[in-house]
Amino acid sequence: MTRKFFVGGNWKMNGDKKSLGELIHTMNGAKVDPNVEVVCGAPSIYLDFARSKLDAKFGVAAQNCYKVPKGAFTGEISPAMIKDCGVHWVILGHSERRHVFGESDELIGQKTAHALENGLGVIACIGEKLDEREGGITEKVVFAQTKVIADNVKDWSKVVLAYEPVWAIGTGKTASPQQAQEVHDKLRGWLKTHVSEAVANSVRIIYGGSVTGGTCKELASQKDVDGFLVGGASLKPEFIEIINAKA
Repeated sequence: MTRKFFVGGNWKMNGDKKSLGELIHTMNGAKVDPNVEVVCGAPSIYLDFARSKLDAKFGVAAQNCYKVPKGAFTGEISPAMIKDCGVHWVILGHSERRHVFGESDELIGQKTAHALENGLGVIACIGEKLDEREGGITEKVVFAQTKVIADNVKDWSKVVLAYEPVWAIGTGKTASPQQAQEVHDKLRGWLKTHVSEAVANSVRIIYGGSVTGGTCKELASQKDVDGFLVGGASLKPEFIEIINAKA
């Protein structure tokens, strides 16, 4: 079963209409591998802008959403609103949501269920912190995070699992291709045991954590690395190189 390579760009809280407009202009004019699914995670205030300007071959994602359709939740957005902007993806459980904003596994699970029930694709993020890796509990941490997501998924065709070791995000440290492959392989094994062999074989597990034009090719060559979630480099022209890592 061939899994379509998936490259997500997480713009985080960066950019303005001028700089993002320039980035979008570059992307629209670039020659990109047609065998890659590309999704750009825009700040919520620019979702409409990104969707209206980006070529239709690129998807757009919100970077977060809440677990109910509407109500008295100041500052939140719902999957219904995201879809109303013509956007079909959402990033959930990013380590910054977990560790900066204190989102629990349970809340991320509830958000995942609600987003999927409302027809959004979910880029679900998992990953260990440095002290957890050094303490030898990487598997324990990522399996626990994956379980809460898996418990809330009915249709795995709408889910991309993003493994992002927290110690590699924005630090310039990248997990070695071997480290990434090892965790991806173990995650696939967990899915095979706890969900099904069909899901384990078909679900895309992507890597995030200081992915650059320089590191992407070797990472992309690993058997169980099905793409990337790219932070800082997704705001630069080198994002095109990363999209074309398999070309």
